[in-house]
Amino acid sequence: MRILISGIPDLAKNYTAALRRLGAEAHVCLRPDSVSDYNGLLLPGGGDMDPAFFGENNCGSVNIDPALDQAQLSSLDAFLRLNKPVLGICRGMQLLNVYFGGSILQDLPTASVHAWNGNDQVHPVQCVSGSVLGRLYGPSCLVNSAHHQGLGRLGSNLKVTQTAPDGVIEAVEHTKKPVLGVQWHPERTGSLPRQPGLADGDRLIQYFLTLM
Repeated sequence: MRILISGIPDLAKNYTAALRRLGAEAHVCLRPDSVSDYNGLLLPGGGDMDPAFFGENNCGSVNIDPALDQAQLSSLDAFLRLNKPVLGICRGMQLLNVYFGGSILQDLPTASVHAWNGNDQVHPVQCVSGSVLGRLYGPSCLVNSAHHQGLGRLGSNLKVTQTAPDGVIEAVEHTKKPVLGVQWHPERTGSLPRQPGLADGDRLIQYFLTLM
C-alpha cells in the first residue's frame, strides 16, 4: 500500500512515521509523476493558505506559499478524479474545504483554545453519531490541535462530524467520496503514551488505510 504525502520531506517526518508504523509505504512529493502509482493521498499540516484561493484578502493569514497551495490542490484534484481516498490533517482539512468551494476563518477569536505559541493544545470535541469519528471515538473525546484558523463556509458535499466547544469544526467527511479531514493531529497521538481520553490517532489513520 503506497500513500502520497503531498508536502516537503523535512516537514513530513511524523506523518511518514505514522503511516509506516501501520504498515503503509509513504512517499513525500509535491509533484508526482503519476497518481496512479499511489493508493491514497495524505494532505499534511503546515502554514496558512493564500486567501486568494477562496476569494478573500489577507486578514490574518501567515506563512503563505501560493506555489505550495497550487501543487497540493493539483494533486488533490488528480486523486479525486480517480476516486482515491484522501485524508486531510489540519491545513490539509482546510485545503479540502477550499477545494470544494468553502472558505477559511483566517484568525479565530478563540485561537488560544486551539494552539499556544504553535504547540498542541488538548481540548474536548463532540462527535456526530454515526459518523466515522463517532464510530472510532464515541460521542466525545479529547484531541490535540495547533492552529489559529478554522473552516468558514463549508465546501460542497462536506458534512461536519466533530466540533469543539467554541463551535470550531474539528472534522469533516465528504458525502460522496472517500474523503475526510481533521483539524487536529492524529499523527502525533498514536505511538506515544496519551493522557486519558485523548484520541488515539492510529485509529483514524488505520481507518484511512482500510479505504484503499
